[in-house]
Amino acid sequence: MNATASYQFTIIVPVFNERENLERLGEKLSAYLEHSSMKPACVLFIDDGSTDGGKEMLSEICRRHRDFYYLAFEKNCGLSAALKAGFDACESPYAGYIDADLQTDPDDFNLLLPHAADYQLVTGIRVTRNDGFVKRVSSKIANGWRRMMTHDGVSDTGCPLKVFQTECARKLPIFTGMHRFFPALVQMAGGRVMQIPVRHYPRTAGKAKYHLFNRLWGPFNDCFAFRWMKKRYIDYRIDGGNLD
Repeated sequence: MNATASYQFTIIVPVFNERENLERLGEKLSAYLEHSSMKPACVLFIDDGSTDGGKEMLSEICRRHRDFYYLAFEKNCGLSAALKAGFDACESPYAGYIDADLQTDPDDFNLLLPHAADYQLVTGIRVTRNDGFVKRVSSKIANGWRRMMTHDGVSDTGCPLKVFQTECARKLPIFTGMHRFFPALVQMAGGRVMQIPVRHYPRTAGKAKYHLFNRLWGPFNDCFAFRWMKKRYIDYRIDGGNLD
């Protein structure tokens, strides 16, 4: 049992080379914890092998904020691995996810949380995208391809603002690119998904980690991996026994 067991809601924040955003991010998250609709709440940063001094900065930020915690990878492992580490470490009933780039607002967790008890995943939809033309078009193509392959019915699976029931999140299979398939994976495990419109802002600091190639080629390949896994997914329910 770790410190997150004392909270109802843990916000997981993957971080990779976002030093320019960290101070403002810490301030925004600290302010949100004061008026979260689910209390007590805390923040768990997962440093994904940052090479810009971000890990040391996170350590100092967490020292200054009572409800902030962090884990640090020894090397860069990718967004899916960082989220999986967060889910595995989280011992609160609910786990949130937000990116460190501040293109979504922590305050919008309060739009998602009222539905968290009834849905295993509540995901945001970026109604007005404040991204460049290439990013918007490539995301639209990738989302369309994913919906065709997964039939998950979700319009914006890439929105980096989500709330999970932690028990469900921990059961999701891990693979590179997993974060692109959260709604489909939750549905595959028998869970329910709800979509809620949220705000979206332009990036004001730091550099985007995705470009045209990995925004299109990654989802294209990963969809085939998901289809392969779905056909072989094992799902069972215990209906009796004497182990108790």
